[in-house]
Amino acid sequence: MLKIYNTLSGKKEVFKPIVEGKVGMYVCGNTVYDFCHIGHARAMISFDIISRFIRHLGYDLNYVRNITDVDDKIIKRAQENNETTQSLTERMIAAQQEDELKLGNKMPDREPKATEFMQEIITMIQTLVEKGFAYQGASGDVYYRATAFAEYGKLNNRKLDEMLAGARIDVEASKEHPADFVLWKQAKSGEVSWESPWGAGRPGWHIECSAMSTNCLGSHFDIHGGGPDLKFPHHENEIAQSEAATGKEYVNYWMHCGAVRVNNEKMSKSLGNFFTVRDVLAKFNPEVVRYLMVSSQYRSAIDYSDQSLHEAKVALERLYTALRGQTLVSSYEATDFTVRFEAAMKDDFNTAVAVSVLFELVRELNKAKAEAPEKAAALATELKSLAELLGLLYQDPEYFLQNSTIVEGLSEEAIQALIDERTQARKDKNFARSDEIRDELDSKGIELLDSREGTTWTRN
Repeated sequence: MLKIYNTLSGKKEVFKPIVEGKVGMYVCGNTVYDFCHIGHARAMISFDIISRFIRHLGYDLNYVRNITDVDDKIIKRAQENNETTQSLTERMIAAQQEDELKLGNKMPDREPKATEFMQEIITMIQTLVEKGFAYQGASGDVYYRATAFAEYGKLNNRKLDEMLAGARIDVEASKEHPADFVLWKQAKSGEVSWESPWGAGRPGWHIECSAMSTNCLGSHFDIHGGGPDLKFPHHENEIAQSEAATGKEYVNYWMHCGAVRVNNEKMSKSLGNFFTVRDVLAKFNPEVVRYLMVSSQYRSAIDYSDQSLHEAKVALERLYTALRGQTLVSSYEATDFTVRFEAAMKDDFNTAVAVSVLFELVRELNKAKAEAPEKAAALATELKSLAELLGLLYQDPEYFLQNSTIVEGLSEEAIQALIDERTQARKDKNFARSDEIRDELDSKGIELLDSREGTTWTRN
């Protein structure tokens, strides 16, 4: 029985899909004006794991994640770069997909772009205007009338006036109320625009997701997800727009992943603690980054630091060491480890507990290696199978253990050449040279592991 924490109700609920056996899930994607940062990685990995497990339970999942490819930030960055918005967004979309694949994610079933749904966006705004939920202000922009939606604030469990207190909301003369938000913006000179009943312009951010989600999944669907900063105003506004336009309940389960903090501080460019995925992958194996994200339950905040990544690397190396040189089998009988792993995942996708089960399995596997090879092979296969649901342990163990940290220094070829020289030195009983090579490699962070089968290495 799958339970999901629903932001709307503020509690865990038993998951019941609208259509038996089928699940529609929409996740707010990125505004593609720059490279993805580690906060984006948290959301992308969280919902990748959620999608994997929903499918594992046998549901036919339709996973949709949008791309915002028209926005103030995009226009500003394109102007700064002296390029078109299309050129900028195409580059950033390609970069995002490259980052995601490196992090071990599977792509969503569909990634709609806002610019592909312009007519649907305009149609939804027209419906809101006709129903009295939207109006064109003196500036020419079209606004949503927040006071017309009686349930505005239900996602955040706050009333309209409470949400306004202390909030940074633009107060424009053409607005009827400070909480009203823009649905359609009049184009400025030189900006990308589309024709509409209210003049040439482009949509506001919130309406894009309402139009894309309802057109891809229907006016009422199962799950809507996103980052922690989207609860207000973005998702609150999505509910108001969508339910006012369709007259139906919008989403049954709202899911929000936790924030990423850097050394216990909010990640911010102004604080100098802002890291893109590419910054991080220049230093660490992508699976180490993924493990850091997976080791906490998706709603928990994560503290990012070099130390936390080092700890993630050490933990992941323990899992891979258990698989090193281990035979696998084509089929196995699931043990209590699988039962407990699945129970953790059914409890609001609690990956932290699921990972702890993997380490218990590793202890059992290591004990079985010497005494019961057949049992060890079955346990190793079970470990690989369960880890796959988290997107882990997909690399060759030997390769991972040699590349878990990306550092400046010796290439793999140079390391192997020194190992071969050391092997020959030992055969020649030149132990002084053998020790010199070991010490040289150790000083560069390379640890040698001698066994009957030969010498292997890992980065220390």
